[in-house]
Parts: sequence; C-alpha cells; structure tokens
Amino acid sequence: MKGADLVGKRVKAPLAKYDHVYVLPLPSISMGKGTGVVTSVPSDAPDDYMMLWGLQTKPGLRAELGVDEAWVKGFDPVPIIEIPEMGNLSAKFACEELKVASYKEKDKLAQAKDRCYLRGFTDGVCLVGIGKGTKVEAAKPVVKQHMVEAGDAFLYYEPEGEVTARSAPDVQCVVALCDQWLLGYGEEGWKNKVKEHVQSDDFQTYNPKTQHEFDLILDWLKEWGCSRTTGLGTRLPWDPKFVIESLSDSTIYGAFYTIAHLLQGEGNLDGSRTGPAGIPADKLNIAAFDYVFLGKPFNKKKMPGLSEAKLKALRKEFEFWYPMDLRVSGKDLIRNHLTMSLYNHQAIWQDPKKMVRSYFCNGMLMIDHKKMSKSTGNFLQLSDALDSYGADASRVCLADCGDSLDDANFERTVANAAVLKLYTFEQWVQQHVPKSGKDLDFAKIDPSTYTTWDKIVLNELNAVIVECANDYDQMRYKAVVKAAFSELLGLKETYVLAVERPHPAVIYRYMEVILTLMNPITPHFAQFIW
Repeated sequence: MKGADLVGKRVKAPLAKYDHVYVLPLPSISMGKGTGVVTSVPSDAPDDYMMLWGLQTKPGLRAELGVDEAWVKGFDPVPIIEIPEMGNLSAKFACEELKVASYKEKDKLAQAKDRCYLRGFTDGVCLVGIGKGTKVEAAKPVVKQHMVEAGDAFLYYEPEGEVTARSAPDVQCVVALCDQWLLGYGEEGWKNKVKEHVQSDDFQTYNPKTQHEFDLILDWLKEWGCSRTTGLGTRLPWDPKFVIESLSDSTIYGAFYTIAHLLQGEGNLDGSRTGPAGIPADKLNIAAFDYVFLGKPFNKKKMPGLSEAKLKALRKEFEFWYPMDLRVSGKDLIRNHLTMSLYNHQAIWQDPKKMVRSYFCNGMLMIDHKKMSKSTGNFLQLSDALDSYGADASRVCLADCGDSLDDANFERTVANAAVLKLYTFEQWVQQHVPKSGKDLDFAKIDPSTYTTWDKIVLNELNAVIVECANDYDQMRYKAVVKAAFSELLGLKETYVLAVERPHPAVIYRYMEVILTLMNPITPHFAQFIW
C-alpha cells in the first residue's frame, strides 16, 4: 500500500476532540523512519500547523495534493498545552513570529519546532485530559501509561536516526528488536544511594557543569541494554551466547589495576606466565576475587590451589589503593559509562568508602579552532606534535587548551611560542644566573639586604605559589600556565630591568618557584634547568 492510498480516509484519533479526522498529506515527513504515518498536532507542531493552514486557505494547494475541502474545513487546531509567553497555540505563535509563509520553508520551521518542543516540554502545562494542570514533562508518562492500559496505544521502538556500520559508513543498517539483557539503573533504592554520594562532600567533579550533568543523568538513566551478540568482549556469565556491551563493561576495572602488577607482571597481559604473586591464572575464581575485593573469609574448599597468604598480599594492595581518587574521561561518557561505574561500585561494594572520589571530564580536542579531521588535513598525531614542538612545549600547549567541558583548542601558534619561551629562558639561565648561588644559605640571608623591588618579587612569588596550588587542586592547568609560566616570565623581565643588580637569593628563589610549579607540565625542561 502506498501512502497516497490513505489520504482522505476517515480515522478516529485517541483522546482527540473530534469524533473523526481525515488522513492528510505532509510532504516534509521523512519516509526513511517509521511508517511515515504520524499524528497531526497543529496546535504545537509548526510543520503540521502550516500544512493545515495551507490546505484550508489555498485551493491550488488542495488541488495539487488531491485534498477535498471537506477534509480540512472546520478542523481547527485544538489547544492542549499552555506555554508562558507563547500561549496555547505555540505553533501558530512561533510561525507568525518567524514569518513562516509556507510548509516548504524548512529552515524557519526547524527553528520554530525547536522552540515549541523545548518550551513545551520544560515549561508547558497540560490543558486537557488526565494530565490537566500538570507540567508536560510530568504529564507525558502518565498519559502514555493511560493510553497503553486503555488499549489505545502500544509501545514500539525505533532508532533516533539513520544507523550505519562502522566498517562501512555508506551502508545503512536494519535495526532488529532482539532478546536483550538489561541492567536496572534507575531503581529508586539504588539510585538514591548513588545520588547521596554524588551530592556529598566525598565526590568532586572540578566543574559545576560536570556536577550538573551527573545530577541530571541520575534522574534520567533507566534500564540499559548491557549485552550484545557480536564483537569482542567479556561473556555474560549467566548467558554465554552474549558478550557484555562495551559501555557496560569495565566499569570497575580500576579495582583490577590495584593487583594486576602482582598477577601479571611486567609485559605479560595474557596469563601465559605466572606473575610475582605466584598465582596461576586458572586458579583464580569468583571466591578468590570475593576475598580480595570484598573481604569475604578465606575458604580453602572454594579456592583450591590457593594460599591465604598470597591472596592477602593482593587484598593489601587493593585496600591501599582503593577507593579510586580520580578518573579522567571524556564528557561523552558522563551520561553512560561514568554514571554506570558509580552505580556498579555501589552495587558491588555497598560501601561509601569504596566509591569513586572524583571525576574530571574533558571536551573534545580541536586544532586551530577547527574540528580534527583527516579528510581536511586538520589533524595532528601525538608523534607529529613531538617532532614539531618537542614534549614540553606540546605539554604547555595542551595545558593551555582549556579545562572545561567545552572543546579544547590546540593552537599551533601557542606551541611555537612555547618553544621560543622555553629556549629563551634556558639561554637566560645559562648566561645570567650566578654560579655561586648553589652555595647560598637562604636562612642566613639578612632581610635588610633586600630592596623594595626584591621584596615585591618575593611577595609576588608567594602569591603565585598559593594561586597555583589551588589551581592544581582544582585541575585548572590553563590558569597554572598563565600564572606560573607567562606571568612569572614577565615578572623576571620586569625585575631585571628595574634593578641595577638582581639579588642572588631572589633569583634563586625565583628559579626554585618557577621550576617547581612548572615541573608537572614541563618535567624534562624543569629538571634539566634544575
């Protein structure tokens, strides 16, 4: 059957005001998603509003699309949502405000749709039916459940957009509904325990935006499909034909890192050799890991071939290193893997003291304010950066990229400038720092020998130390580079120009401060100069 065969048919729409409505054409509907048959909501959907308005007012359009006037006459948009400042017919309001003249104006209609849907969901209040008087956000699941229970609707699934294969991006995939195992994220008791930790003083995100993201996702994340039938991965223990889906897998692997060096040894990842702990891979079982990670009693029957002394050594390592103080990751994993990690830590240990203590999340990396892309040539590999700028200048540039959830920006001009600054500073050290300084005993220096300029520099150094210590604690590396590198280099220039003869103790204190503060960012350079 073609869609055109349905145009003009009388249908009864659940919960609608009218006894019946007619199927009407809407050329802008995507035929590549779902069936192409959708409910028309001209009160709040700009595309629907403009199509209905056009069919009601333009005989030529009706003739072109084969629509009888009786199918549209008398069917006016029905107010169902009240939105502050937009009224109860938001589609009409938005289309008039944007001066949309036709259903063909896709760009303007997209703007109107975004405005109506966002404001409708977040600020709209339901005017009719079982959800009357409540916010749309709260009314939507109630109406959905009511329609399903009344037999007026059923649940179905479709992808959010076109799905293509990673191995062949030009090949469109057909999505099938198959058997799936789900993890019950969102279960109230479990969720509340995780929320309690995330909102406590024992959890740090270094950025209010990141904290806000975690607060939001804990109210959004529900059942998650945790299994798949293809690809690499760990077999699902209770259903081996599935492997654990990649985002669900490895959510607590930090725990294994605490003992891996004893189990595997250096350069041995496949279990082919016994590691320093002297425990063969085939002797490790669930009971052994329960002893190490959960502190359950040693049971020789459940752990054949294992001694408690060897497992106790693993337990000691885990207890020393856990909980995980910091996990650094990308912002795209906040709404899945990182939140799942919190859930799974709580489920396995059920102990606030074993929960992740902090997350630091980055944006993506751009090159010279443009997205990295091999096809456009705007692409820089780590090895290329090292060849072009060296390790420490590259690190200065990366630290200067930005520390927020916004995409970071690696600027080649900044990297080049860092090379020049480091080289110039090294030359100044070689030429001007007095060699006798290494014998100075700073504790014995008479403060009365300091000039006003000496005191200004020493005071400024103390202020920068406090500032950078706080910035390092908060992982604000861009601020560290600004204060400990750019500003201190400028301070040195000002000082040597202002005084006839710099005080050796001040110069050496300056060297000690700048090299110590920059050591985490420029370790090779700082240690060479030191």
